[in-house]
Amino acid sequence: MQELVNIFVKGIFIENMIFAYFLGMCSYLAVSKTVKTGVGLGAAVIFVLGITVPINYLLENFVLKENALIWVDGHTRETAEQSMFYGTDLSFLSFIMFIAVIASMVQLVEMIVEKFAPALYGALGIFLPLIAVNCSILGGALFMQERQYATIVEATSFGLGSGVGWFLAIVAIAAIREKIKYSHVPAPLRGLGITFIITGLMGIAFMSFMGIKL
Repeated sequence: MQELVNIFVKGIFIENMIFAYFLGMCSYLAVSKTVKTGVGLGAAVIFVLGITVPINYLLENFVLKENALIWVDGHTRETAEQSMFYGTDLSFLSFIMFIAVIASMVQLVEMIVEKFAPALYGALGIFLPLIAVNCSILGGALFMQERQYATIVEATSFGLGSGVGWFLAIVAIAAIREKIKYSHVPAPLRGLGITFIITGLMGIAFMSFMGIKL
């Protein structure tokens, strides 16, 4: 249980997709003009990461890895060499399979938001379907693949933690951008200029969490 909490907390603070890796910056900058749209997109990202990371974990470990398909004809690791799928390696399909899963989940999210929150759907505009090509979503799947989590529960904890971290980042910058509308910002820095500066400062602040040993 403690390991799951550690993975979750690291995904939020220490390995934050925005402030540690600067992944998903396009949606982060474009949809963070108001807290309402930031919350909507952030919740969608949590859902997509929380669903796609464990699904891609199952794909990776039971379909794509070398010898992953030995279960099809009833063999285990001990009797793997007797399987007709021994030596089969489909890892070259990882990218296309991961993206297919992500695109499917994003389509589901888009349909749900359009049905139950049409105002939010209109406010998010094209950036809702663009979650499918949000590099933080694919980054979650690739980090999961690289880190070789032992169980699907650990992979799910990582996906949810990464989603919550992205959610906090976009809501925080949206709240700040709403406030600075009433501040005297030099004309050349208004808009994205001051947003880049604030994002950099927040990234430096989040670097302090890297000292936490979990």
